[in-house]
Amino acid sequence: MHPIIQQVLELSGFDKLNPVQEAAARAGLLDGKNFVVAAPTASGKTVIAEIAALSTIKKGKKVIYIVPLRALANEKYEEFKEKYRSLGIKVAISIGDMDSSDSWLENYDIIIVTSEKIDSLLRHGIRWLHSVGLVVADEIHLLDSPERGPTLEVVLTRLRQVSNPNILALSATINNYKELAEWLDAVPIKSDYRPVKLYKGICYDGKINFQPQKEIELYSDTPLTEIITETLEKNKQALVFILTRRSAESTAEKMGEAVKEKLTPEEIKELGKIAQKILSSIEHPTKQCKRLSDCVKKGTAFHHAGLTNAQRNIIESAFKQGVIKIISATPTLAAGINLPAYRVIIRDLKRYSSYRGMDYIPVLEIEQMVGRAGRPKYDSEGEGILLPKNRGEAEYAWDNYILGEPEKIYSKLGVEPVLRMHVLSLIASEVTPTKQALFDFFAKTFYAHQYKDLTGLNLILERIINLLENFNFVATSENKENKNPFRKASEIAQDCKLYPTKIGKRVSELYIDPLTAHKLIQNTSADKPLNLFNVLQAISNTIEMKPLPGLRKNDFRLVDELLALEGDGLLEAVPNAWDLEYDDFLCSIKMAAFFQSWCSEAGENDLLENYGITPGELRARLERADWLLYAFQELTLLIGQMESIKDIRKVRLRIKYGIKEELLPLIKLKGIGRVRARMLYNAGLKRLADLRKIPLESLEKIIGHAVAREIKDQLGELEEEE
Repeated sequence: MHPIIQQVLELSGFDKLNPVQEAAARAGLLDGKNFVVAAPTASGKTVIAEIAALSTIKKGKKVIYIVPLRALANEKYEEFKEKYRSLGIKVAISIGDMDSSDSWLENYDIIIVTSEKIDSLLRHGIRWLHSVGLVVADEIHLLDSPERGPTLEVVLTRLRQVSNPNILALSATINNYKELAEWLDAVPIKSDYRPVKLYKGICYDGKINFQPQKEIELYSDTPLTEIITETLEKNKQALVFILTRRSAESTAEKMGEAVKEKLTPEEIKELGKIAQKILSSIEHPTKQCKRLSDCVKKGTAFHHAGLTNAQRNIIESAFKQGVIKIISATPTLAAGINLPAYRVIIRDLKRYSSYRGMDYIPVLEIEQMVGRAGRPKYDSEGEGILLPKNRGEAEYAWDNYILGEPEKIYSKLGVEPVLRMHVLSLIASEVTPTKQALFDFFAKTFYAHQYKDLTGLNLILERIINLLENFNFVATSENKENKNPFRKASEIAQDCKLYPTKIGKRVSELYIDPLTAHKLIQNTSADKPLNLFNVLQAISNTIEMKPLPGLRKNDFRLVDELLALEGDGLLEAVPNAWDLEYDDFLCSIKMAAFFQSWCSEAGENDLLENYGITPGELRARLERADWLLYAFQELTLLIGQMESIKDIRKVRLRIKYGIKEELLPLIKLKGIGRVRARMLYNAGLKRLADLRKIPLESLEKIIGHAVAREIKDQLGELEEEE
């Protein structure tokens, strides 16, 4: 056994390679080749990546480890940092600020990023790129995702063109893994090996039929409850996947009635503590928080994007410890997080699609969900159980989900909004200095490998270049001396030089859609004064803020009132009711109203009641709004609209802290947020001068001993007093 392999296995707690790892090792994993490894969840693909990474680091090169989600990045970071500390390997994570080159990363060996973050780093011209020897693309089957796939595809194409590191692509079992390997000039490795035996079954007509063959008889007319009860009797845990948040919440409540009967007094006590943590995770618990807390007391929980990160972390940690027995989750939980579920139950097999109406979930997604069952180190086997609603669904599920193969993955790069961002990035980074170089770059993508004929794509690229030129983000210069009509198109394209303008380069670095940037520049140049509402509406009506929350019955009156009140002051013209963009425009008015309420110090529960936006969504929306306001501010500075900058900056501060304008002087102090600032203001302490005048003892009565001393210390008074 190679010393590097032995080292990784020892640190991972294994004494030998499993079949999929051995296949990769024998195919030349340590010989500097590219690989595509397609194998089931929990088959040990990460260990393959670690072996390749350690080999790369020992050669004096860096490793970039690309994951699709921030949560997965955090999990990998903690795992690798702990595991490889003894070898002196330095592990870094970079998933945040999109307007930074993060130069400190130059000093690290393994750099864990999302595909969006590495794309952003490439736009900022990172100096250490040529010292990268290996790029691990985890969950590469997500090339098929319209949201994340195109960025990952462009990043891999660009890395191969600029520095040509080794590529190790890790994938779930997919049909066209060889096609993916051909694109990457990689060795294809496919395996059905799984260390924990997985039974996949259909629950219908009073029994569960599994493959491999076994059967479980059911005796009640509520199969989900019976399956859950039987799971608890085995002293095991289960994940239940349900498509909608509302159903996930109600299912967790229903299951709680069955689960609480099986809890020990010690577990009930521990669950009470966890339930309290859920409530105290935000300043003002909402109805959703209380609902979740009540579920946790009974040993269940729901998990979806409407929860805050803190709440999700609490639930995941308690489930790993075995205290929470059942989680009812939306399918987002299927992507990567390692939770020890003996059983995975999938209740919904269909979902709504805007293209096809109600349609069956793809096999690959079902495989990802079922793959959560039976985790290594926890179980010797696992069960994935599907709950069809009728005989037709049962037959379809057996033929496709149990016996069928996952679909092929297809590139989603040929979508114009995606291409706008990446074309500008390639021109701004001078990767494609001519039109022909741009065409050549896209000829190396997975899209080109799959579809061969690039005539249609090149026409879209032409249209985007013209659009960027009209926006003044790109300049072109073509040699017009030779007007020979018989010249080849490629010769003309080679003559056409592409240059980023100063503002075009900055738009690329800001990581926003060029169309959004153009709209914001137009809004800043509008002959109207900026105020809180029109700035909030401008950032709400952008591609980055989509999907916007839909309008409920009561929302139409709110939107009509706001249009009557604020319509004339909006920075963009109100579309006609028959225009395609009219519905999105109305939703942007609601979104702006939501942000305005937050800036008026509305609590999380009020926002949930009035706008239907949960605490988890609130934080995600605020993060997006902060970034758009930062971009708005930067663009305003660049075009010289200096008088507008302070107005945008003021809105950004109010969004960040959720405060009225009167509290802005107070939140400059460290440790002072919206609640403490309001306490100080209501006590008559409205400015820093007021805080300097008040004695420490009096301030302590208002805001507490520790915070009062910290304020005085920041004002430089505590030191003088001592």
